[in-house]
Amino acid sequence: MDRRRGKRILMAVAALAVVAAACGSDEKTGGDVETFPAGTTMAKLQDAGEITIGVKFDVPPFGKKNPQSGDVEGFDVEMGKFIAAALGVEPKFVEAISDNRIPFLKDGTVDLILSTMTITTDRDAEIDFSEPYFIAHGRILVPGDSDIQGVADLAGRSVCTALGSTYEQNLKDSAPEAELKLVDSYSECLELVQTGSVDAVSTDDVILTGMIIQDPSLKLVGDELTVEPYGVGIKEGDADFKAFVDGVIADVKADGRWQEIFDTWVGKYTHEDATPPDLTLEEAYELRPCVETC
Repeated sequence: MDRRRGKRILMAVAALAVVAAACGSDEKTGGDVETFPAGTTMAKLQDAGEITIGVKFDVPPFGKKNPQSGDVEGFDVEMGKFIAAALGVEPKFVEAISDNRIPFLKDGTVDLILSTMTITTDRDAEIDFSEPYFIAHGRILVPGDSDIQGVADLAGRSVCTALGSTYEQNLKDSAPEAELKLVDSYSECLELVQTGSVDAVSTDDVILTGMIIQDPSLKLVGDELTVEPYGVGIKEGDADFKAFVDGVIADVKADGRWQEIFDTWVGKYTHEDATPPDLTLEEAYELRPCVETC
């Protein structure tokens, strides 16, 4: 049996079990929050009263630490708060950059990852993903006076992206003659393009939009390079927890909360209308087949 198909079957069975357990219990943790069977991740988190979520701290409008308040804010942060609220626990946000997201999840540093993480089959080999909750697209960012107009102009130019991101391979494929500058965080890419140390930055359009928010002299150029379906990262094999997270995401899409946080954190900067992604996890895998470790 295909590995991903087998995982999907297990997840579907777990989803039914979670629903049955919730429907069969009258106990609450407070308000309308359900309790869960002992031994499940949900029950453990409720006992602890806290869920630790890895997010970006330097990628507005998805995850940015507010220098005045010290709070982390953004679209991914709000999604994390919805998951915490459904459990009746407090969210604790820790910084998870592209290169340590999966290690943090595997070693237990975090319970979930909500860090602009594209669903790919490579990553599925190490962790599980929720159903897609956002669709981004790959683009190129350059200074306002740059003559770069698209990916074809990157030959012989220096291009920054984050270590551990899908763009390491994307750029090797689409711009093989570009000089890659790999850094730990996108804030470093922003600084490098501002100082002229690199000619361009390539990553997801919403991340690049955050850079333009911070420096309006920058601009996006060229066509969309890739489709980037974002998923919540979940520890490999935790079918019950995945089913729970998928249920929260479905509720957020259906009851208007997704649209509200999109308008607040993304739409007001991109001036675009959007609706929640109507895309299954299997369709996301087809969009982003193995690119890193095949």
